[in-house]
Amino acid sequence: MTPGMLIANDLACERGERLLFKNLGFELENGEALLVRGGNGRGKTSLLRILCGLSAPAAGVVRWRGEPINQAQEQYGREMSYLGHANGIKDDLTPVENLRLAAALGGRDLDMATATTALEQVGLSRCMDIPARVLSFGQRRRVALAGLMTAGALLWILDEPLTGLDVNGVAMVEQMIRDHVVAGGMVIVTTHQPLALDGLTQKTLSVGD
Repeated sequence: MTPGMLIANDLACERGERLLFKNLGFELENGEALLVRGGNGRGKTSLLRILCGLSAPAAGVVRWRGEPINQAQEQYGREMSYLGHANGIKDDLTPVENLRLAAALGGRDLDMATATTALEQVGLSRCMDIPARVLSFGQRRRVALAGLMTAGALLWILDEPLTGLDVNGVAMVEQMIRDHVVAGGMVIVTTHQPLALDGLTQKTLSVGD
């Protein structure tokens, strides 16, 4: 059997002197979604930070295309996109400027038309040219989701992406995930709310049980 694109082997995570989890592992391939479950404080966010390369595990290794992610940082950084609790939006910039800045920091060109289309798709057509500081939390979340769409990443790692969104926003995120996975992408997601992802190849991982 061919190894997965993303493989986590025997991961362990400690916070202070507390062991959050150990012996945790999974494989993820193109066209698959992984739902990470667990109660508050059990280590879901800590796991996602390890998978992103933002934190080092206490034990174990994460591999991308067969290489440890700390040895394949440049390629992994291009092919992975992370959306955490913070939206990563700069207050003084407009939504369009935020998207173009994020692309530039990632070494990509993002033209005005593509940025505008992405913002229209997430329901921000009337907010293109106003500073992000005046947007609601839900609108700022939508800017971050538009950035996810324009990043061109194969792997999406999403930590509670539904936070701050209304019913229409939740449905939009569910459709984004479905479209990405059906197109051969990969998604890892944590959420306290149910996700309607019928028809997708889904895996589940319980953390801290």
